Amino acid sequence: MDDKGTKRLRMTASSLDGRDFSNMDLENADFSFSSLKDINFDGANLRNAKLRFAALDRTTFRNSDLRNADLSFSSLTDVDLSGAKVEGANFSFTSQEKSFNWRDFNLIGIIQNQGWIGTLISVTLGALILYGINAISYFTAEISFTNEPVRIKLYQYLVSQNVIAGVFTILLTQGIIVWLDVFIKRTFIKHLILSIIVLIFNNLLSIGIYLLFGTTLVSNYKMLYPNESAHNAPWYWYMWGPIIVANVFYFLSREGKQISRKISDQEYQLLNLEKLKTRAELDALQARINPHFLYNSLNSIASLVHEDPDKAEEMTLLLSKLFRYTTGRKTNDYFDTIENELEMVATYLQVEKVRFGDRLRFNVEVTDPALKELQVPKFILQPIVENAIKHGVSKMADQGQIVVRIYEENDWLHLCVHDNGPAFPDTMGAGYGIRSIQDKLKLLYGEEAHLELHNEPRKSVNISIQKSAIVQNDQNKYAIPT
Repeated sequence: MDDKGTKRLRMTASSLDGRDFSNMDLENADFSFSSLKDINFDGANLRNAKLRFAALDRTTFRNSDLRNADLSFSSLTDVDLSGAKVEGANFSFTSQEKSFNWRDFNLIGIIQNQGWIGTLISVTLGALILYGINAISYFTAEISFTNEPVRIKLYQYLVSQNVIAGVFTILLTQGIIVWLDVFIKRTFIKHLILSIIVLIFNNLLSIGIYLLFGTTLVSNYKMLYPNESAHNAPWYWYMWGPIIVANVFYFLSREGKQISRKISDQEYQLLNLEKLKTRAELDALQARINPHFLYNSLNSIASLVHEDPDKAEEMTLLLSKLFRYTTGRKTNDYFDTIENELEMVATYLQVEKVRFGDRLRFNVEVTDPALKELQVPKFILQPIVENAIKHGVSKMADQGQIVVRIYEENDWLHLCVHDNGPAFPDTMGAGYGIRSIQDKLKLLYGEEAHLELHNEPRKSVNISIQKSAIVQNDQNKYAIPT
């Protein structure tokens, strides 16, 4: 018990590796100097607990209560603290590094790893790079400032030989790794085979360069400087450089391919997700348009049942024809020809003409018959024509007129719907039909299509789609997954 009379669990200097303390009430417990590796403290109450000088490697504290707990001087390698409450907890002098896994060995991991292996590898690479740069500086200085012709010529020979060997090693490695990646599975074997091949061929290259250019230079140098210790170095001493360069180049090449592959996979997944999202949104828009039109049409029929049964019957038959037309097309096909869209609009206008009689006149104009074969988004004209009747013709006491005009201008296709009803108010917000068309154009064409409302020179709704975008969509009609 503590000073307040509270019971307190004491397990000081205990070995409890792998135990499960999940969801337990361990408030004020004392685990100081204990080995608590692989322990499960998920959801446990560890308020005011003492875990000082404890080995907590791979221990999980998910959603646990560590408020005011003392974890000073403890090892927290690979500890999971996600969701834990740590307000007031003491983590002084704790090691919170991530353990090193050879399967995760990569250049980014080396840079980011704050553990002792990551630090050791980074220091070693830094030392080697600095050593190589200083060696280059030394030989360059010797060539530039020495007054001994024999030494100058030998150093020039050595620099040239190393440059040639470096280029040869990289080209040889590039040729070999393609073969290695195809036929060899284990990474260690790949590096071993690469090292042996580089050793053999670099030796042959060095011997060839020596016999062609270095025999006299080396002989003169040995005669002039017989006591230099470099003469006693065995031949294989100079082969470590090409072997290291080849293996490092191969390692970085593999890592680069893996990173590129991961990026490509992520981009592909994002592209598919975007396509699926686009398809879902288009499906939703299309599903909303059809019930909306049906609702308005049934209201029109209901208003004629008692007033003019013959017209109601005619309108019902036309509506049946219209819906056989609309439901007969594939629901996952988002494009159709302008000719089919105009046929749908004409049928719809005939339905409405039964209701309005002589009060409604309509006309369809296509400046070039070839335009009828172009593919445009399905159900793109009917909502606009419906909008023109609802907010234009139905508001007029006199005869209403609707003109659907299709034309091309400056490589843009224009789909215009004119009506002679009341002008659009300046503060008018887009209704459902207009919004659905805007959403569909944005999803399918982005910035290459837009919808505009005009009152001058005459009232119209104008859809403009860049011709090249239409052609591209026609060529890639399966881009959206079905």
